[in-house]
Amino acid sequence: MEFDAILIEPRRKDMTERGLWHDKTVDDYLDACLSEFPDKLAFTCVVVETGERIDLTYRELDALTRRIAVGLSRLGIGRNDVVACQLPNNWQFVATYLACARLGAVFNPLMHIFRERELLFMLRHGGAKAFVTPRLFRSFDHEEMAEGMRSELPDLEHVIVLGGEGENSFERLLLDPAFDAEPLTEHRAGPNEVCQLIFTSGTTGEPKGAMHTANTLFSNLVPFADRLRLGAEDVVLMASPMAHQTGFMYGLLMPIQLKAGAVLMDGWDKALAAKLVEEMRCTFTMASTPFLMDLSVAVEEGSGDSSSLRNFVCAGTSIPGPVVERARKALGANIVSAWGMTENGAVTMINPDDPPERPVTSDGYALPGMEVQIRGADGAPVGPGVEGDLFVRGCSNFGGYLKRPHLNNVDKEGWFDTGDRARQDEAGYIRICGRSKDIIIRGAENIPVVEVEALLFKHPAVASVAVVGYPDERLGERACAFVTLKPGASFSFEEMVAFLEEQRLAKQYRPERLEIREALPATASGKVQKFALRQMLREELDQ
Repeated sequence: MEFDAILIEPRRKDMTERGLWHDKTVDDYLDACLSEFPDKLAFTCVVVETGERIDLTYRELDALTRRIAVGLSRLGIGRNDVVACQLPNNWQFVATYLACARLGAVFNPLMHIFRERELLFMLRHGGAKAFVTPRLFRSFDHEEMAEGMRSELPDLEHVIVLGGEGENSFERLLLDPAFDAEPLTEHRAGPNEVCQLIFTSGTTGEPKGAMHTANTLFSNLVPFADRLRLGAEDVVLMASPMAHQTGFMYGLLMPIQLKAGAVLMDGWDKALAAKLVEEMRCTFTMASTPFLMDLSVAVEEGSGDSSSLRNFVCAGTSIPGPVVERARKALGANIVSAWGMTENGAVTMINPDDPPERPVTSDGYALPGMEVQIRGADGAPVGPGVEGDLFVRGCSNFGGYLKRPHLNNVDKEGWFDTGDRARQDEAGYIRICGRSKDIIIRGAENIPVVEVEALLFKHPAVASVAVVGYPDERLGERACAFVTLKPGASFSFEEMVAFLEEQRLAKQYRPERLEIREALPATASGKVQKFALRQMLREELDQ
């Protein structure tokens, strides 16, 4: 695969001379862990459904990583080959990524909620040579789905099934103990070569493949950890999926960078999470508001002692004041608000020592190496307190969108148009006000609105449709579909859900409310005025 990460080279000299790009890869950080703490507990992986737990030291993790690397090499996986991985949070996910790093292969994490519609595009667009998937996860047959897609994926040579029973099983192909005796020729990628391809939804409704290098990833993690004063003695709890940038960067990469430990959950159970915080003495976690609310309730109910937890970084949606107050009292931890994107990692974050109102009123100030700028409608920077379009630039900005350089949204000065609206105070703290992009964020999961609308348009009863978000205390936002019908047609919420299920749309992307209207508010040119629909919905919900 050829990667067009055109945003890397123009800033290489500046980022290196300023000491923002450290020219270290995950291989270098893992080598340091093995040198200093080979027998330290690296990852504890917990299966939520069964309670099964596996502990791995750095030495044990390295041995499994090497074995998988040999297995991948035997399958012909090498430098710049894309390995797509749809595994949940488990040690196999971690070791497969680290094995790819040894071979110079590019790792493409994929959310386990994705089905054929999303996966066919992503695997084809990314040119995946291998696809690693579980046989069953949450009662869904991933193996059957993967095998059913193969005829439509000409670049896909291998489907590797964790827990599989045939020749394509993960255990047979990648974990044969005989591999330990085989020589491994490593082809480690350089710090400015693409090492991660991760998809993010956009306004086009078509996913975009963001390319990252070791330098763009770790240039975020170093100042992030410094601001929170994290170190080798810390233990990370991560329940956010590692196929998301939150889980990948702060649950997989950061513990290795810090020589710390991590506890991974392959799903969410608030009581189990509280128990693990107590048992493993977890000091840090990062997740969206619903996780914060749930963990607070679990601790209040006596599920675990959270006294070890120092920092809970909450990103994805704003944090209501009562939630922060309750969480502080229940958990005894700093509640730290932050803002970021798949393309950049966390860009802004408050300081743990900030006044108690900060996480409620602000999304933080820029991490070292990153800059933020608010622009008005004329494209010029605006003053403090004025809402405008949010632009960012700096060390952790991605390398570009694979095969879509025209969508990179970076101007000649290196400023990336985030598509968000924000305002900034005189101290440099920003507050996200909304999004200019047509995206709804439900529990930190981006809903590709245009894609959902396109599917609903296919229904024979639907004349027009607009999907908008509405506030939700737990998830931040939920999606509502406003629909007009063809003459004589009828359409119910149940019919909508069934139709989208037939279209193989991920459950998390389906609207959770349906409003039938005779007409949708529109401009003279016929463009639907979504702000009017949102206002209409808010008024109805407030009644």
